[in-house]
Amino acid sequence: MTIVEDACAITGGVDTHADVHVAAALDSTGGLLGVCEFPATAAGYSGLLDWLGGFGQVALAGIEGTGSYGAGLARHLAAAGIRVVEVDRADRQDRHRQGKSDPLDAVSAARAAQSGRAAGAPEGRDGAVEAIRALMVAKRSARHERTQAINQARALIVAGPEELRARFARHSPAQLVAALAALRPRPGDVTGYATRVALRELGRRARFLDAQIGQLDELIVPLVTARAPGLLALHGVGADTAARLLIAAGDHPARLRSEAAWAHLCGAAPIPASSGKVTRWRLNRGGNRDANHALWRIVICRMSSHPATRSYVARRSKEGLSKKEIIRCLKRYVAREVYPYLRPAR
Repeated sequence: MTIVEDACAITGGVDTHADVHVAAALDSTGGLLGVCEFPATAAGYSGLLDWLGGFGQVALAGIEGTGSYGAGLARHLAAAGIRVVEVDRADRQDRHRQGKSDPLDAVSAARAAQSGRAAGAPEGRDGAVEAIRALMVAKRSARHERTQAINQARALIVAGPEELRARFARHSPAQLVAALAALRPRPGDVTGYATRVALRELGRRARFLDAQIGQLDELIVPLVTARAPGLLALHGVGADTAARLLIAAGDHPARLRSEAAWAHLCGAAPIPASSGKVTRWRLNRGGNRDANHALWRIVICRMSSHPATRSYVARRSKEGLSKKEIIRCLKRYVAREVYPYLRPAR
């Protein structure tokens, strides 16, 4: 439905923020009925809905940021039986003509919903994928901090006493963490003692983060397996990669209109980058970086261990394609392959 059919139907638009939401109401012909501000709380959601209902029957609401600041409001309106659509951004032409303000953005959101320019379903933050996303947020930061701790330790070793450099120079990350955590610094030279204490604490920190990552994986893997067992069965797809793809698709993957739309979201849709005689292609830069990285991991794994992919790479190399171009083609293929498995298992 792109145009509200009921002559008395009201279309709402909301510009969302962390503390307040600004709502606008339009009548069935697009006339502005009013603009009002509400707190971003449960009571504010109810007040916003009552305010819209005061103009007539609310049939449609366009909300910015249904996956972030507008998630709670989107759930509240959907529970009340109101169709909610995701509004990506305020209309650029409106901004150029009228300027940028919260009321103008709310009106623009309402007009985008009423005209059908914004018709996508809300991202949704209320299912198994949201649980996976929350756990992956913690895992990603733990992994980042572990890498940071190891890099800091290596920097201290390089600049430290020769004995430390000789002792830890060729250690793998796991060996380094275990060895540093087991250090027992003895008082003596002030600089040497302080360096060893710092290394021990960095090793213990990395070991703690290792345990935290393991605990998070114990929760993530069963959730991913239950949600998309077919996805995990594909060559080169592990729990971490599958989780990234599921998060990109969201709890309501039906909002992705087609496999091509999914490829565009993953940043794997080739876009022409020149208009001369020679057409070059680049990857879509507006896509989801995590999803694009997940596709890259699958492709790299398959290029080294998947016979069909290795044959494809050899054939395309003979045709003159560079490795970068081959990876681009393979990412597009993998995006098409994983798309059917993003739906919940039936």
